[in-house]
Amino acid sequence: MKPRHFLRLTDLSAAELSALIDSAIALKRVHREGREQPVMAGKVLGMLFEKSSTRTRVSFESGMAQMGGSAIFLSPSDTQLGRGEPVEDTARVLSRMVDIIMVRTYAHAKLEAFAAHSRVPVINALTDDFHPCQILADIQTFVELRGAIAGRTLAWIGDGNNMCQSYIEAAPLFDFELRIACPRGYEPDPALTASAGSRIQVGRDPVAAVAGADLVLTDVFASMGQEEEQQERAARFADFQVNHRLLQDAAPDALFMHCLPAHRGEEVSAELLEDPRYSVVWEEAENRLHSQKALMRFLLSAG
Repeated sequence: MKPRHFLRLTDLSAAELSALIDSAIALKRVHREGREQPVMAGKVLGMLFEKSSTRTRVSFESGMAQMGGSAIFLSPSDTQLGRGEPVEDTARVLSRMVDIIMVRTYAHAKLEAFAAHSRVPVINALTDDFHPCQILADIQTFVELRGAIAGRTLAWIGDGNNMCQSYIEAAPLFDFELRIACPRGYEPDPALTASAGSRIQVGRDPVAAVAGADLVLTDVFASMGQEEEQQERAARFADFQVNHRLLQDAAPDALFMHCLPAHRGEEVSAELLEDPRYSVVWEEAENRLHSQKALMRFLLSAG
């Protein structure tokens, strides 16, 4: 039987994703009550990083340890990938030695090639196109604090990047409306937007996007690999900062999320990021741990 992979949100059905969120919430409760079981005893997670990370590495590695398993961290300098070995060959070899693999890389096509040659489940821990693991944590956070996300309105302010594109895929799967406000030239993939239909609105006005929104989201204006564009992007995105003034027209109980790391004073004001009336970024960050534990358990049981 071929393994189940999680390269994009669309690799799972709406029902599977909903069950995954429920499982993550339950696992969080079990962990906090000290009732965790070693369900991953003897299992090994291989972690391939071409992009640096704090939350991704710690959440996956801690998650495996808490469930009784273990994890191996591999950077390009630790593997033959850094010396030119084809990604397909690395996948063939590594998947014979570990039980599940997560990959954090640049090109999404590279991840797809790896998964196509892997004998075990592969998880997208971020590519330039998508970041589905973060969406799981975000949805879990919203459900815990505000209940079902179905029928809600979400506002994405800023770059139409990998996070934005994963939210576009999430809209029909989780049944919410997504309004995107970004500068001209920084829109998400138009084909992806079109595929989500009327649930997605793309515009230039952050105020219009946030009006009545239940959840407001943003990310850094220049992602990893775009550092040389920092100055130009800062100028183009100057009117897209999320702050208290912008949130005054959101829903009265609106939440603010950011996948972190945040650049205070750029995409989000320091005051809003630290305001617990709106900002739930620390709970959101913790939920990477619990949602990914649920994901790994699901993928290993689905094969």
